Amino acid sequence: MRPTVTILAVNTGSSSIRFSLYESGSADELLFSGTLTRIGLKDGRFSVMDAEGRFIDCQRMEMPDHTAACREVFSWLLANGPGMPDAVGHRIVHGGPLHTAPEKVSPELLASVAELIPYAPEHLPQALNAIRHAAWVFPGIFQVACFDTAFHGNMPSIARMYALPEPYRSEGVQRYGFHGLSYEFILAELAAAKERLARKGRIVIAHLGHGASMAAVRDGRSVETTMGFSPAGGLVMGTRTGDLDPGVILFLLQQGGLGTEGIRDLVNRRSGMLGVSGMSDDMRDLLDAEKLSTSAHDAVELFCYQARKQLGALSAVLGGLDMLVFTGGIGEHAPEVRQRICAGLEFLGIRIDPDRNRDSLPVISNDSSAVSVRVMRTNEEMSIVRQTRRLLEAR
Repeated sequence: MRPTVTILAVNTGSSSIRFSLYESGSADELLFSGTLTRIGLKDGRFSVMDAEGRFIDCQRMEMPDHTAACREVFSWLLANGPGMPDAVGHRIVHGGPLHTAPEKVSPELLASVAELIPYAPEHLPQALNAIRHAAWVFPGIFQVACFDTAFHGNMPSIARMYALPEPYRSEGVQRYGFHGLSYEFILAELAAAKERLARKGRIVIAHLGHGASMAAVRDGRSVETTMGFSPAGGLVMGTRTGDLDPGVILFLLQQGGLGTEGIRDLVNRRSGMLGVSGMSDDMRDLLDAEKLSTSAHDAVELFCYQARKQLGALSAVLGGLDMLVFTGGIGEHAPEVRQRICAGLEFLGIRIDPDRNRDSLPVISNDSSAVSVRVMRTNEEMSIVRQTRRLLEAR
């Protein structure tokens, strides 16, 4: 029997904080989970639910910035939690070229991650802020940095390379990939279900949410992914552009009256499905509106078209496809989007059963499909807990 420890998982986003408290022993048991959303925006909400999904706390709460948000979250944990946890694990979006595995938080690690802020300015300052707040609220706590890029750290060198002169590449300008904690969880769930393809097979995992990416996995290892140097690349997303001709950036700098901050805001916060539709970054809103709005229809179609194109490219890298997994908020809950992405891909062996897809069953491919198509719920916080537990035990 493994001794039971309490682990807090903290997942900071550009405008949100998610947290989950687990008892981790022979099994991992969720005690409660919470979110603080729309940080720096109107109509923010703070909510906490128990393991059965019942609300423990729920209130409107507008936070001006991440410092105030961290103060609120950790104050609530101190007042309402079961006491000091044994460890805290943090999702760190970008590990750069040096951090390819989870690491114990130390002053040296914090300094190293701080140097990576130009790699992910929308995410890393918030994560560092959360680590410092946790250390202040829980003095001496064992903390672990879990890097979202680590899952892709062993991609082939040619897949990581940009066609830039060597001096820039040697400074770390390369393709990293993201959503690694989600991909790791999906593979672990497949392995736990005795799915042989998790260890020996060709799988594309589609993490489709407000942020979206796909990963090509061969024999349990990432060999290609859609995101690159930053989380803004690859697929069309809620507010992010996805892949963009660099000439567009140069044009906007020279002719559009935008500086670097304006470009960053445009690429990360004002584009994607929001930019195309002019109304919403939420797929549910767009699906409801597309019959009456051409721009909403275009946003949904562009999202599905780009995802279908990337799925074909990843299948080519793998030399074929054995399994396709949909996960993330859109991947799990939007049958219409799954159907549109898979439409016309029968030549890859993908055949969707309309009834299974409508009901979002675990397997939505039909019995004659050469490719198993699945819908799975992801859990990045669980990956954080498992990585943190391993380092806690190693200590």
